[in-house]
Amino acid sequence: MKATFYLYIAAFFFVFTSCEEVIDIDLNDADPRVVIEAQLSDLATEQRIRVSKTVAFTESIGSRPVADAEVSVTDNRGRVYTFTYEDNGYYINRNFRPAAHRSYDLLVNVEGEVFEANCVMPPFVEVDSVGILEETLFGDPYYFATFKFQDPAGVANYYKYDVSINSAGFRFASAQNDKFNDGLYVTHQISDLDTDMLPGDSIVVRRYCIDRRVFDYWNEFQSTNPGTAAPGNPTSNISNNALGYFSVASVKEFGLRIPEEVITETEGN
Repeated sequence: MKATFYLYIAAFFFVFTSCEEVIDIDLNDADPRVVIEAQLSDLATEQRIRVSKTVAFTESIGSRPVADAEVSVTDNRGRVYTFTYEDNGYYINRNFRPAAHRSYDLLVNVEGEVFEANCVMPPFVEVDSVGILEETLFGDPYYFATFKFQDPAGVANYYKYDVSINSAGFRFASAQNDKFNDGLYVTHQISDLDTDMLPGDSIVVRRYCIDRRVFDYWNEFQSTNPGTAAPGNPTSNISNNALGYFSVASVKEFGLRIPEEVITETEGN
């Protein structure tokens, strides 16, 4: 039996940069490969794409930024968005807010090598309520942000969640789909994979509606790298043997605070 404690919910757009995911590469001394991290969304008009190359496992840096790439995104109406290099491998466009149902093509040229990807931006699936759930598992309390919503029937839907605790950076939390609950009233329980959420913590959750290939990437990540410090490389949706991902998603942010007392769910109920 599921019991939730409905809390104050602040669903709001922050004019911040897109969430920056960290991709750890375990390649030892293999030849460098291009890594493209492109998570675009309608959260703001500033979009960021990072281009880098892998380095040997023994080096002190995680990746080597690429400063001389050509980076652009083109929508299905023919409009081209050019990204300009700024620092640490990041290419920026500050006048680009993608729209639902449109298709976007990524093109990255690195020293004559061309990397391409396509992504269709899904519409956002609205949430009815957000709350905090406490579950007691093996005698220890665990806290989850809960999202209750009606999943659209007859449509394949894919969801991704990132979490920030007490104003820390956003981290990937979960990727889910509606394979077994299409058209049903659904509850998603979200927690931080690396840091326990505790009473008094302030939490911001970003809920993304993503396309299938982006879901496949993050689902493979969470399936093969639970709690590991050096995860493997999920299958990229970018061509030419690149690592990383290209995502264009609809997103909203939800702010919550874990109270000192939360309705508890005991294991086995």
